[in-house]
Amino acid sequence: MKAAAATSPTPSVLRALRRLLAHRWADGGLHQALPPDMLERLAQRIAASERRHTGQVRICVEGGLPLSYIWRGAGARERAITQFGKLRVWDTECNNGVLIYLLLADHAIEIVADRGLTRHVSGTTWRDMVAHMTDAFRAGHYEEGLTQALAEVSALLVEHFPRDEGDDETPDRGNELPDAPVVAP
Repeated sequence: MKAAAATSPTPSVLRALRRLLAHRWADGGLHQALPPDMLERLAQRIAASERRHTGQVRICVEGGLPLSYIWRGAGARERAITQFGKLRVWDTECNNGVLIYLLLADHAIEIVADRGLTRHVSGTTWRDMVAHMTDAFRAGHYEEGLTQALAEVSALLVEHFPRDEGDDETPDRGNELPDAPVVAP
């Protein structure tokens, strides 16, 4: 009789397990990187920004990807697009919503803009914005990086979708989406 040979997991299974552990580990540090007072300040900045233009801005931060994304090797871009839909950023009246998405486990930043704004903004502009955030995040300055990105997105929205003068009387008019950042482990 022959002895059964021991089999070891395939490299892809090992990669998936390592990634799973990294993503679950990142969930624990999520609230340290983004404490509640910072999230409140970011929500206030989003609200102030949206009083200057007709766009809608959402921030979504996740510690790690859901298990189904990890097992099939999906990345931050796919998840950001899913969240763009799930958070209804695509469903704005002028098609000018923007999602700023962070995936801490992969150190990934994605910006997803609706078709109304992408007509006016080059891919280089979005890549530059991500580079600025990356520099700030590497230094551990999450609030500064997100504030800078919000300012840059707001400037684009003011340029291409300014709020009409008559809208000043009702500052919350047209606020189609919540301003609070979404933080999901």
